[in-house]
Amino acid sequence: MKPNMKLGAVGVLTYTLNPDVIHMTESNNDGDVEFSIRIVAEEPYLNRFKEVQHYFEDNEVYTDALFYAYENHEYRVIVRSDYYVEFVLQLMKHRLVEQVQWQD
Repeated sequence: MKPNMKLGAVGVLTYTLNPDVIHMTESNNDGDVEFSIRIVAEEPYLNRFKEVQHYFEDNEVYTDALFYAYENHEYRVIVRSDYYVEFVLQLMKHRLVEQVQWQD
């Protein structure tokens, strides 16, 4: 699965997911990016996702990413567009995303 986000003149950031680990879609939400996420493989990936959540909740910018938890390890995350790359890279850092690539 290769979702992507257009980033204007900079290019396009694409990422690859492992469907046995995570299901994730993204959509535009009034200029922000809204992710619908379901953690498929609970161990160890649910704790890794919570580390991503703590990263954004513990920094000084309160509106960079808003996390909403639902049943069955499902989440909605609204990410300010200027934090999109940082969010995807945090997912990559915690091995929730397999590959990240810039394309012109």
